Amino acid sequence: MNYLTAGESHGLQLTGIIEGLPAGLKLDIDAINAQLAARQGGYGRGSRQKIEHDEVTIVGGVRHKITMGSPIALVVNNRDHAHWGKIMDPTAEEDAENTLRQVNRPRPGHADLVGGMKYGHRDLRNVLERSSARETAIRVAIGAVCKQFLEQLGIQLVGYVQQIGAVSADDQAPLDVAKIQETITSNDLRIVDATKVDEIHDLIDKTKKDGDTLGGIIRVVATNVPAGLGSYISWDTKLDAKLAGAVMGMNAMKGVEIGDGFKAATSFGSQVMDEIDWHDGDGFTRGSDHLGGFEGGMTNGMPIIVKAAMKPIPTLYKPLQSVDVNTKEVKKASVERSDTTAIVPASIVIESIVAIELAKAITDTFDASNMDRLKAQLAAYKDELTNY
Repeated sequence: MNYLTAGESHGLQLTGIIEGLPAGLKLDIDAINAQLAARQGGYGRGSRQKIEHDEVTIVGGVRHKITMGSPIALVVNNRDHAHWGKIMDPTAEEDAENTLRQVNRPRPGHADLVGGMKYGHRDLRNVLERSSARETAIRVAIGAVCKQFLEQLGIQLVGYVQQIGAVSADDQAPLDVAKIQETITSNDLRIVDATKVDEIHDLIDKTKKDGDTLGGIIRVVATNVPAGLGSYISWDTKLDAKLAGAVMGMNAMKGVEIGDGFKAATSFGSQVMDEIDWHDGDGFTRGSDHLGGFEGGMTNGMPIIVKAAMKPIPTLYKPLQSVDVNTKEVKKASVERSDTTAIVPASIVIESIVAIELAKAITDTFDASNMDRLKAQLAAYKDELTNY
């Protein structure tokens, strides 16, 4: 399985194509739209979310809500394009009217300057329109499809916020996906420790007033993932490496941990390795999950735990120093409409990215032509592991 996205932040639409999912997968369109709505929520978001009302349109690969095995094409329209039609018109000649929103003062921490240097753009809007996190809307739609695929195979996963700024809201969350989901949907921060909601709201409000931004830490838990996905054979077949790379491919991510991650580096081996046990009827198990469900680049049957560190958003309403790319004058950076923190929607995006990579691993391991055949193969494989 593979996927591709296209589209700009203020373009007509975002487009996604998924290739390699089996025929016979029943899709719930409302569930996809619910994920898109969740991505638009969360405390600390900016004004654009009041404009957009993201909904997916399926334009290929699905008939009567059932996948056909052909590429699945998804579209999410940009409502805000109505205000940017001439500026973002792909066929019109450039004139004075559609150059009014040029960007010449790159924002520190954003792709603006380096992207302009690499591709030769003098108007940095050509960079920020694609490097914008708006693209993650279509990735959430793709991830929602993959999440439904996994759920129909018995695999559950959830992404949530573990920390915002310096405030931790989860010391040791349970590995029960249903319980986590129930807890985090009861507040607008997607945190497990609801006692921290007021403190974090106050932090976000103060940060917004100061014209600053906040990052945080996201945690994803996936359960009932079969052992043996990925491989130890070559570096590029290790599934934990693929997950880490995919997570880092999401805007603003600066660090990835599997399991205990960096904490493991400061611990003794006896505190980190997950001791092996065997139970009749269940097969091999582990007494703990410090390694986050991975050994040797392969899933080991324990819950997968992935954590991601998100930097603060680079667009500041009290902008930092920059330089005009044309005049070379020192000026304040450009200001685009933005959020105080996007950590809440980012948890939905990272959840989606993990779902996509797990779906890839499943379709790489089993015959992915037909859903019923894949289910039968997976069930037989699990029986084989239990009786190993």
